[in-house]
Amino acid sequence: MIQSRLSAAGLALLLVSAAPAALAQVASTYPPALPAPQPAIPAVRDVAYPGVIRLDIDATNLTQHIFAITETIPVAQSGPMTLFFPEWLPGNHGPVGPITQLAGIEISADGQRVEWVRDTLSPFAYHLTVPAGATELKIVMQHLSPTADNQGRVTMTPEMLNIQWEKMLLYPAGHWSRNITVQPTVTFPAGWNFGTALEPESKSGDVQTFKPVNLEVLVDSPVFAGLHYRQIDLNPGGRSPVRANIVADEAKSLEATDDQIQILRNLVDQMDRLYGARHFDHYDFLIAMTDKLGGIGLEHHRSSENSVDPAFFTGWDTHLADRDLLSHEMNHSWDGKWRRPADQYVPNFNSPMQNSLLWVYEGQTQYYGQVIAARSGLLTKEQAMESLAMTAATFDARVGRQWRALQDTTNDPIISQRQPKAWLSWQRDEDYYSEGQLIWLDVDTTIREKTNGRKSLDDFAKAFYGVQDGDYAPAPYTFDDVVAALNGVVANDWATFLRTRLDADGPDARAPLDGLTRGGWRLTYGETPTAYQKTLYGELKRNDFTYSLGLQTGEGNRIRSIQWGSPAFKAGLASGMEIVAVSGRAAAPDRLAEAVTAAKDPAIPVTLIVKDGDQFRTVVLDYHDGLRYPRLERIAGTPDRLGDILTPRRR
Repeated sequence: MIQSRLSAAGLALLLVSAAPAALAQVASTYPPALPAPQPAIPAVRDVAYPGVIRLDIDATNLTQHIFAITETIPVAQSGPMTLFFPEWLPGNHGPVGPITQLAGIEISADGQRVEWVRDTLSPFAYHLTVPAGATELKIVMQHLSPTADNQGRVTMTPEMLNIQWEKMLLYPAGHWSRNITVQPTVTFPAGWNFGTALEPESKSGDVQTFKPVNLEVLVDSPVFAGLHYRQIDLNPGGRSPVRANIVADEAKSLEATDDQIQILRNLVDQMDRLYGARHFDHYDFLIAMTDKLGGIGLEHHRSSENSVDPAFFTGWDTHLADRDLLSHEMNHSWDGKWRRPADQYVPNFNSPMQNSLLWVYEGQTQYYGQVIAARSGLLTKEQAMESLAMTAATFDARVGRQWRALQDTTNDPIISQRQPKAWLSWQRDEDYYSEGQLIWLDVDTTIREKTNGRKSLDDFAKAFYGVQDGDYAPAPYTFDDVVAALNGVVANDWATFLRTRLDADGPDARAPLDGLTRGGWRLTYGETPTAYQKTLYGELKRNDFTYSLGLQTGEGNRIRSIQWGSPAFKAGLASGMEIVAVSGRAAAPDRLAEAVTAAKDPAIPVTLIVKDGDQFRTVVLDYHDGLRYPRLERIAGTPDRLGDILTPRRR
């Protein structure tokens, strides 16, 4: 290491001869210009933090979307101390803690101001000096919910709010999260009700105090609260409570029918029949039926945060986009929260996580999220199959596989942090979700084939997740653990099976569609969308020409996406452009469909006028194969394994 006392002449000589990496190392070790020395961040120790942190949130400033925070941290000694703002957020899979939303940080001890300085290399760390004789630090600050979507996810509206504790606190560095105890209190708006996995301790008016928990549990136990609130018992007489805590923009959104409530109860039953064991003493779905609160689907061990359309209940037949969200997030209680990848099991929220097993954590959950949605009635079997056809087509056309393997996409939450992409089919994204779903279908049907239908992936689920009933402590796993559990179901070279699919790239790499054909179905295309796709895209206001022209449009005939290498790509089109005319007439989705159909005659081109900023140009697309929409087709004479997978379990 180069010391700061290095002479000017010596430093100059070093800079002349150093490689770029060494230059960066020199720069990073040069002392920063700060008002006080920057101490080292303490190493994490597995010891209890002394005392209980008190965290008080005033959530009543609805008009300005401001959460007022008072935090009291006990201290055992004077001297240097480092506080962290959580950076690596569970379920987000990346360093995405919204530190810019924390403001007004004022720290004091015994009424005297304590100055802090941010670490210049780890800017989520705050250094300070605890005064002699102080027994606690008082921190006053604010969490500023975005007031518009372009600022981030809105967490407070006049009708509801979402408290995510990790965005509203600082915690002492040098300790495991599980060894820091916090007691939270919330002042809610008058007359509001709330849902959370936390246990209430006492209430005074609108001030709710919860029982103390460790920091890991606190961060894993968010709150939804609202003016319009309903709680539904989803497991009457069950071995542990399961509840839906619903808040809504308007009271009418809460009007679930008896049949819809039964479907949600079926969801709980089918999860029980899949896994057997429960790793929670109670489970709370937190559901926001809203156009105002920011969208979310986030898993927790004993709860989940779910944002759905206000018409989730009242527009059941026409609103499909959120239908498998609840099954996906609840599945994570077993897959991702109780059993979690070993490389994500880190000491605290500022220890970097690795995502190499997200194709299990998220991919297998995507698989079972859809399967359980079908088994419970959230989706019909036909809807689930038509959804699967869309997924299969997406990844059959994912040309980014030529240069980037699925395994590498597990890094996307870190390198892309869920920012929009212009060329998704080429850049790839968090494909471990839905391509992972296809891999696990491949696994499931392989097990069924090898055992003549006597066993399935459900047997793996019970062996891997459905053990140690009542155990809540996280159980980390490795790749080898997954392979061993699969071999416990049926012997196979599962390591090669999985790695072949995860690591496939290059011009000959193909989507993992064998599970479909082994399941008794094949991907094909028709000239009209399936009923599911038509309803879904009607809800989302999308128009799909991906498998014909190679583009998809949204509202205002604006191009949402372009398939890399497609006719639209070769014609120079890009997302963000607006189609203003089709074959000499004002643009409309049905006119574009008519033009594609007419162009089946090789003499008739598809001619568009597009607007790109303030430029207009005419584009001629060389395409003559008609409209193409994905669907599944039964393979005659084969077992319908896919149909069995989607059938409700009776025991």
